[in-house]
Amino acid sequence: MKDKDVYILGIESSCDDTSAAILRNGVIMSNVTASQDVHKAYGGVVPELASRAHQQNIVPVVDQALVRAGVTKEQLSAIAFTRGPGLMGSLLVGVNFAKGMARSLGIPIIDVNHLQGHVLAHFIKETDDDHSQPPFPFLCLLVSGGNSQIVKANAYNDLEVIGQTIDDAAGEAIDKCSKVMGLGYPGGPIIDRLARQGNPNAFQFAHPNVAGYDYSFSGLKTSFLYNLREWTKDNPNFIEENKADLAASLEKTIVDILMRKLRKAVKDTGIKHVAVAGGVSANNGLRNAFEEHAQKYGWTIYIPKFSYTTDNAAMIACVGHFKYKDQKFATIDLPAFSKVTFE
Repeated sequence: MKDKDVYILGIESSCDDTSAAILRNGVIMSNVTASQDVHKAYGGVVPELASRAHQQNIVPVVDQALVRAGVTKEQLSAIAFTRGPGLMGSLLVGVNFAKGMARSLGIPIIDVNHLQGHVLAHFIKETDDDHSQPPFPFLCLLVSGGNSQIVKANAYNDLEVIGQTIDDAAGEAIDKCSKVMGLGYPGGPIIDRLARQGNPNAFQFAHPNVAGYDYSFSGLKTSFLYNLREWTKDNPNFIEENKADLAASLEKTIVDILMRKLRKAVKDTGIKHVAVAGGVSANNGLRNAFEEHAQKYGWTIYIPKFSYTTDNAAMIACVGHFKYKDQKFATIDLPAFSKVTFE
Protein backbone atom coordinates (compact mmCIF):
# COMPACT_ATOMS: atom_id res chain seq x y z
CA MET A 1 0.00 0.00 0.00
CA LYS A 2 1.36 3.42 -0.95
CA ASP A 3 2.09 5.77 1.96
CA LYS A 4 -0.24 8.72 2.23
CA ASP A 5 1.16 11.97 0.85
CA VAL A 6 2.26 14.44 3.52
CA TYR A 7 1.29 18.05 2.80
CA ILE A 8 2.91 20.70 5.01
CA LEU A 9 1.80 24.34 4.98
CA GLY A 10 4.62 26.60 6.14
CA ILE A 11 4.01 30.13 7.46
CA GLU A 12 6.79 32.70 7.94
CA SER A 13 6.19 36.11 9.56
CA SER A 14 9.30 36.86 11.62
CA CYS A 15 10.04 40.32 10.21
CA ASP A 16 8.49 42.20 7.28
CA ASP A 17 7.79 39.42 4.78
CA THR A 18 4.56 37.44 4.96
CA SER A 19 5.15 34.08 3.32
CA ALA A 20 3.31 30.77 2.89
CA ALA A 21 4.48 27.59 1.15
CA ILE A 22 3.25 24.09 0.47
CA LEU A 23 5.52 21.03 0.46
CA ARG A 24 4.36 17.55 -0.56
CA ASN A 25 6.61 14.83 0.84
CA GLY A 26 9.39 17.41 1.12
CA VAL A 27 9.01 18.67 -2.47
CA ILE A 28 8.14 22.34 -3.07
CA MET A 29 4.74 22.97 -4.64
CA SER A 30 4.36 26.71 -3.97
CA ASN A 31 6.16 29.51 -2.17
CA VAL A 32 4.35 32.86 -1.99
CA THR A 33 5.74 35.99 -0.33
CA ALA A 34 4.29 39.47 0.19
CA SER A 35 6.93 42.10 0.95
CA GLN A 36 6.36 45.44 2.67
CA ASP A 37 7.66 48.55 0.88
CA VAL A 38 6.35 50.90 3.56
CA HIS A 39 9.57 50.59 5.61
CA LYS A 40 11.82 52.14 2.94
CA ALA A 41 10.68 55.62 3.90
CA TYR A 42 11.91 55.04 7.47
CA GLY A 43 15.30 53.48 6.65
CA GLY A 44 14.44 50.27 8.51
CA VAL A 45 11.63 48.00 9.62
CA VAL A 46 9.02 49.66 11.84
CA PRO A 47 7.64 46.84 14.06
CA GLU A 48 4.12 48.25 14.45
CA LEU A 49 3.71 48.80 10.72
CA ALA A 50 5.11 45.32 10.02
CA SER A 51 2.61 43.55 12.28
CA ARG A 52 -0.31 45.47 10.76
CA ALA A 53 0.80 44.55 7.24
CA HIS A 54 1.07 40.88 8.25
CA GLN A 55 -2.55 40.97 9.39
CA GLN A 56 -3.58 42.29 5.97
CA ASN A 57 -1.40 39.89 3.97
CA ILE A 58 -1.60 36.54 5.71
CA VAL A 59 -5.02 35.38 4.46
CA PRO A 60 -4.42 36.17 0.75
CA VAL A 61 -0.85 34.80 0.91
CA VAL A 62 -1.95 31.47 2.42
CA ASP A 63 -4.84 31.29 -0.05
CA GLN A 64 -2.48 31.84 -3.01
CA ALA A 65 -0.04 29.20 -1.71
CA LEU A 66 -2.87 26.65 -1.67
CA VAL A 67 -4.17 27.72 -5.10
CA ARG A 68 -0.76 27.61 -6.78
CA ALA A 69 -0.06 24.20 -5.26
CA GLY A 70 -3.42 22.89 -6.40
CA VAL A 71 -4.15 21.76 -2.85
CA THR A 72 -7.21 22.23 -0.65
CA LYS A 73 -6.85 23.06 3.02
CA GLU A 74 -8.52 19.75 3.85
CA GLN A 75 -5.55 17.90 2.29
CA LEU A 76 -3.05 19.49 4.69
CA SER A 77 -1.30 17.13 7.10
CA ALA A 78 0.11 19.83 9.42
CA ILE A 79 0.92 23.53 9.62
CA ALA A 80 4.46 24.64 10.39
CA PHE A 81 5.07 28.20 11.60
CA THR A 82 7.99 30.39 12.59
CA ARG A 83 7.96 30.57 16.36
CA GLY A 84 11.03 32.83 16.59
CA PRO A 85 13.36 34.59 16.72
CA GLY A 86 12.00 37.79 15.20
CA LEU A 87 9.79 40.80 15.88
CA MET A 88 7.25 39.75 18.47
CA GLY A 89 4.32 41.59 16.87
CA SER A 90 5.06 40.05 13.49
CA LEU A 91 5.57 36.56 14.90
CA LEU A 92 2.27 36.64 16.78
CA VAL A 93 0.31 37.14 13.56
CA GLY A 94 1.76 33.99 11.98
CA VAL A 95 1.71 31.94 15.18
CA ASN A 96 -1.91 32.71 16.01
CA PHE A 97 -3.08 32.26 12.42
CA ALA A 98 -1.39 28.84 12.26
CA LYS A 99 -2.92 27.78 15.55
CA GLY A 100 -6.41 28.91 14.55
CA MET A 101 -6.30 27.32 11.11
CA ALA A 102 -4.89 24.03 12.43
CA ARG A 103 -7.49 23.89 15.17
CA SER A 104 -10.29 24.43 12.66
CA LEU A 105 -8.94 21.62 10.45
CA GLY A 106 -8.10 19.25 13.31
CA ILE A 107 -4.45 18.87 12.27
CA PRO A 108 -1.22 19.29 14.26
CA ILE A 109 0.98 22.38 14.40
CA ILE A 110 4.78 22.38 14.20
CA ASP A 111 6.91 25.17 15.65
CA VAL A 112 10.06 26.09 13.72
CA ASN A 113 13.14 28.05 14.71
CA HIS A 114 13.69 30.71 12.03
CA LEU A 115 17.48 30.19 12.01
CA GLN A 116 17.07 26.42 11.68
CA GLY A 117 14.89 27.17 8.67
CA HIS A 118 17.68 29.13 6.98
CA VAL A 119 20.21 26.33 7.51
CA LEU A 120 17.81 23.63 6.31
CA ALA A 121 16.71 25.64 3.26
CA HIS A 122 19.29 23.48 1.47
CA PHE A 123 16.94 20.51 1.94
CA ILE A 124 14.01 22.02 0.01
CA LYS A 125 13.53 19.60 -2.87
CA GLU A 126 12.59 20.93 -6.30
CA THR A 127 11.62 17.47 -7.60
CA ASP A 128 11.18 13.97 -6.20
CA ASP A 129 14.60 12.95 -7.51
CA ASP A 130 16.43 16.06 -6.25
CA HIS A 131 19.47 14.80 -4.31
CA SER A 132 21.51 18.01 -4.10
CA GLN A 133 21.27 18.29 -0.31
CA PRO A 134 24.43 18.41 1.84
CA PRO A 135 25.30 15.33 3.96
CA PHE A 136 25.48 15.57 7.74
CA PRO A 137 27.67 16.84 9.27
CA PHE A 138 28.25 20.03 7.28
CA LEU A 139 29.24 23.59 8.12
CA CYS A 140 26.91 26.46 7.32
CA LEU A 141 27.75 30.15 7.25
CA LEU A 142 24.47 31.81 8.26
CA VAL A 143 24.58 35.51 7.40
CA SER A 144 21.64 37.90 7.48
CA GLY A 145 20.59 41.32 8.72
CA GLY A 146 20.33 40.04 12.28
CA ASN A 147 22.71 37.07 12.43
CA SER A 148 26.24 36.08 11.47
CA GLN A 149 27.03 32.56 12.62
CA ILE A 150 29.04 29.49 11.73
CA VAL A 151 26.84 26.48 12.39
CA LYS A 152 27.95 22.85 12.55
CA ALA A 153 24.93 20.88 11.37
CA ASN A 154 25.18 17.39 12.88
CA ALA A 155 21.56 16.49 12.08
CA TYR A 156 18.41 18.39 11.16
CA ASN A 157 17.63 18.77 14.87
CA ASP A 158 21.24 19.12 16.09
CA LEU A 159 22.63 22.49 15.00
CA GLU A 160 25.69 23.63 16.93
CA VAL A 161 26.70 27.31 16.78
CA ILE A 162 30.52 27.31 16.89
CA GLY A 163 30.97 30.99 16.01
CA GLN A 164 28.81 34.10 15.98
CA THR A 165 28.97 37.87 15.96
CA ILE A 166 29.68 39.56 19.27
CA ASP A 167 28.05 42.81 18.12
CA ASP A 168 26.62 43.77 14.71
CA ALA A 169 25.71 41.18 12.08
CA ALA A 170 27.20 41.41 8.59
CA GLY A 171 23.90 42.41 7.00
CA GLU A 172 23.32 45.03 9.68
CA ALA A 173 26.75 46.54 8.99
CA ILE A 174 26.00 46.70 5.27
CA ASP A 175 22.64 48.38 5.86
CA LYS A 176 24.14 50.95 8.23
CA CYS A 177 27.03 51.79 5.90
CA SER A 178 24.56 52.13 3.02
CA LYS A 179 22.49 54.50 5.13
CA VAL A 180 25.57 56.61 5.96
CA MET A 181 26.24 56.89 2.22
CA GLY A 182 22.65 57.99 1.64
CA LEU A 183 21.92 55.02 -0.65
CA GLY A 184 18.63 53.91 0.87
CA TYR A 185 17.15 50.82 2.53
CA PRO A 186 17.58 47.88 2.36
CA GLY A 187 21.27 48.42 1.75
CA GLY A 188 22.28 44.87 0.78
CA PRO A 189 20.98 44.81 -2.82
CA ILE A 190 22.16 48.40 -3.43
CA ILE A 191 25.71 47.72 -2.20
CA ASP A 192 25.78 44.46 -4.17
CA ARG A 193 24.78 46.21 -7.40
CA LEU A 194 27.26 49.07 -6.97
CA ALA A 195 30.08 46.73 -5.96
CA ARG A 196 29.91 45.00 -9.36
CA GLN A 197 30.96 48.32 -10.91
CA GLY A 198 33.70 49.31 -8.45
CA ASN A 199 37.30 48.53 -7.47
CA PRO A 200 37.35 46.32 -4.33
CA ASN A 201 40.90 47.40 -3.51
CA ALA A 202 40.27 51.15 -3.74
CA PHE A 203 39.87 51.68 0.03
CA GLN A 204 41.00 49.89 3.18
CA PHE A 205 38.80 49.47 6.25
CA ALA A 206 39.38 47.98 9.70
CA HIS A 207 39.55 44.19 10.15
CA PRO A 208 38.61 42.99 13.66
CA ASN A 209 40.85 40.77 15.77
CA VAL A 210 38.46 38.42 17.55
CA ALA A 211 39.40 35.03 18.99
CA GLY A 212 38.07 31.71 17.77
CA TYR A 213 35.32 31.58 15.18
CA ASP A 214 33.43 34.64 16.44
CA TYR A 215 32.80 37.75 14.34
CA SER A 216 32.70 41.48 14.98
CA PHE A 217 31.52 44.15 12.55
CA SER A 218 31.13 47.22 14.78
CA GLY A 219 34.77 48.24 14.26
CA LEU A 220 34.38 48.04 10.50
CA LYS A 221 31.24 50.17 10.65
CA THR A 222 33.01 52.78 12.79
CA SER A 223 36.07 52.76 10.51
CA PHE A 224 33.84 53.27 7.48
CA LEU A 225 32.00 56.18 9.12
CA TYR A 226 35.16 57.97 10.33
CA ASN A 227 36.91 57.59 6.99
CA LEU A 228 33.89 59.02 5.16
CA ARG A 229 33.85 62.01 7.51
CA GLU A 230 37.50 62.77 6.75
CA TRP A 231 37.16 62.28 3.00
CA THR A 232 34.01 64.39 2.69
CA LYS A 233 35.65 67.25 4.63
CA ASP A 234 38.04 67.76 1.74
CA ASN A 235 35.52 66.89 -0.96
CA PRO A 236 31.77 67.23 -0.26
CA ASN A 237 31.03 65.17 -3.40
CA PHE A 238 33.36 62.34 -2.38
CA ILE A 239 30.63 59.75 -1.78
CA GLU A 240 28.83 60.40 -5.06
CA GLU A 241 32.09 60.34 -7.03
CA ASN A 242 33.35 57.13 -5.36
CA LYS A 243 30.21 55.22 -4.36
CA ALA A 244 30.95 52.19 -6.57
CA ASP A 245 34.50 51.86 -5.21
CA LEU A 246 33.27 52.40 -1.65
CA ALA A 247 30.63 49.68 -2.08
CA ALA A 248 33.12 47.26 -3.63
CA SER A 249 35.72 47.89 -0.90
CA LEU A 250 33.11 47.52 1.86
CA GLU A 251 31.82 44.28 0.36
CA LYS A 252 35.34 42.87 -0.03
CA THR A 253 36.18 43.68 3.60
CA ILE A 254 33.05 41.96 4.92
CA VAL A 255 33.50 38.91 2.69
CA ASP A 256 37.16 38.62 3.74
CA ILE A 257 36.18 38.74 7.42
CA LEU A 258 33.48 36.09 6.93
CA MET A 259 35.63 33.72 4.88
CA ARG A 260 38.72 33.93 7.11
CA LYS A 261 36.81 32.50 10.10
CA LEU A 262 35.03 29.96 7.91
CA ARG A 263 38.39 28.71 6.55
CA LYS A 264 39.58 28.25 10.13
CA ALA A 265 36.43 26.29 11.03
CA VAL A 266 36.83 24.01 7.99
CA LYS A 267 40.50 23.41 8.78
CA ASP A 268 39.88 22.69 12.48
CA THR A 269 36.85 20.42 12.00
CA GLY A 270 37.99 18.73 8.82
CA ILE A 271 34.47 19.14 7.40
CA LYS A 272 34.68 20.18 3.74
CA HIS A 273 30.95 20.18 2.96
CA VAL A 274 30.22 23.89 3.39
CA ALA A 275 26.94 25.76 2.90
CA VAL A 276 25.88 29.39 3.04
CA ALA A 277 22.42 30.63 4.06
CA GLY A 278 20.51 33.76 5.05
CA GLY A 279 19.78 37.04 3.30
CA VAL A 280 23.43 38.02 2.78
CA SER A 281 24.02 34.72 0.94
CA ALA A 282 22.33 36.45 -2.03
CA ASN A 283 25.37 38.74 -2.25
CA ASN A 284 27.36 38.06 -5.41
CA GLY A 285 30.71 38.82 -3.79
CA LEU A 286 30.10 36.19 -1.11
CA ARG A 287 28.88 33.64 -3.67
CA ASN A 288 31.99 34.24 -5.77
CA ALA A 289 34.17 33.76 -2.69
CA PHE A 290 32.51 30.38 -2.04
CA GLU A 291 33.20 29.32 -5.63
CA GLU A 292 36.85 30.38 -5.31
CA HIS A 293 37.27 28.52 -2.02
CA ALA A 294 35.75 25.39 -3.52
CA GLN A 295 38.37 25.43 -6.27
CA LYS A 296 41.29 26.41 -4.05
CA TYR A 297 40.61 24.27 -0.97
CA GLY A 298 38.58 21.40 -2.36
CA TRP A 299 35.36 22.29 -0.56
CA THR A 300 32.02 20.91 -1.69
CA ILE A 301 29.79 23.96 -1.51
CA TYR A 302 26.05 24.47 -1.27
CA ILE A 303 24.63 27.83 -2.36
CA PRO A 304 20.84 28.31 -2.13
CA LYS A 305 18.59 29.63 -4.86
CA PHE A 306 17.99 33.36 -4.48
CA SER A 307 14.36 32.71 -3.55
CA TYR A 308 15.48 30.68 -0.52
CA THR A 309 18.01 33.22 0.81
CA THR A 310 15.58 35.79 2.17
CA ASP A 311 12.83 35.02 4.68
CA ASN A 312 10.52 32.49 3.05
CA ALA A 313 7.99 29.90 4.12
CA ALA A 314 9.47 27.07 2.04
CA MET A 315 12.31 26.71 4.54
CA ILE A 316 9.81 26.68 7.42
CA ALA A 317 7.74 23.99 5.71
CA CYS A 318 10.96 22.02 5.08
CA VAL A 319 11.81 21.91 8.79
CA GLY A 320 8.15 21.10 9.38
CA HIS A 321 8.48 18.09 7.07
CA PHE A 322 11.44 16.74 9.09
CA LYS A 323 9.64 17.25 12.38
CA TYR A 324 6.40 15.75 11.03
CA LYS A 325 8.22 12.51 10.21
CA ASP A 326 9.44 12.41 13.83
CA GLN A 327 5.96 13.38 15.12
CA LYS A 328 7.44 16.44 16.86
CA PHE A 329 4.28 18.49 17.22
CA ALA A 330 3.69 21.69 19.21
CA THR A 331 1.02 22.29 21.81
CA ILE A 332 -1.59 24.96 21.24
CA ASP A 333 -0.29 27.06 24.18
CA LEU A 334 3.29 27.35 22.85
CA PRO A 335 4.29 31.05 22.79
CA ALA A 336 6.41 32.91 20.24
CA PHE A 337 9.93 34.00 21.23
CA SER A 338 12.06 36.92 20.07
CA LYS A 339 15.45 35.89 21.44
CA VAL A 340 18.10 34.76 18.96
CA THR A 341 18.85 31.15 19.85
CA PHE A 342 18.77 27.55 18.68
CA GLU A 343 16.72 25.15 20.74
